[in-house]
Amino acid sequence: MRVGFGFDVHQLKTGRKLILGGVDIPHSKGLTGHSDADVLIHAVVDALLGAAGMGDIGMHFDDADEKHKDADSRMFLRRVNAMIMEQGLAVSNIDITVVAEAPKISPYAQQMKHNLAADLGVDKRQLNIKATKNETMGFIGRQEGIAAYAIAALTDRKIP
Repeated sequence: MRVGFGFDVHQLKTGRKLILGGVDIPHSKGLTGHSDADVLIHAVVDALLGAAGMGDIGMHFDDADEKHKDADSRMFLRRVNAMIMEQGLAVSNIDITVVAEAPKISPYAQQMKHNLAADLGVDKRQLNIKATKNETMGFIGRQEGIAAYAIAALTDRKIP
């Protein structure tokens, strides 16, 4: 068993779409970043890379590279999954926490799990997505940004 931890945070701004877990969520603001700024997927990517001992998201998807401008973060997830599979590893489970004052995440959690399961080739039962607020404290509490934490466990892949 190999375990990795991921964290990401992005600022909220008017005029951007809010994408979390590959879901376009109706909200007055979206997350800023070079790609689609999906903090949930970015945290998962970092957790997977950490568990595999393969660095971090910036090493593989440089935010100075124009080919990643406005990129769909689900592509990052699929590419990292292929990389860990090439190393003989497979996702055992992933636990994710989104920290946001708004919007509520629970109405979208099942679609997020569906997206991640499809991209990783795993059963939705191997994924957990939950959310919490920052109780109006700090930049998250003032609705200036959203953060996400992820823990991923990898196991050796059984090859027939």
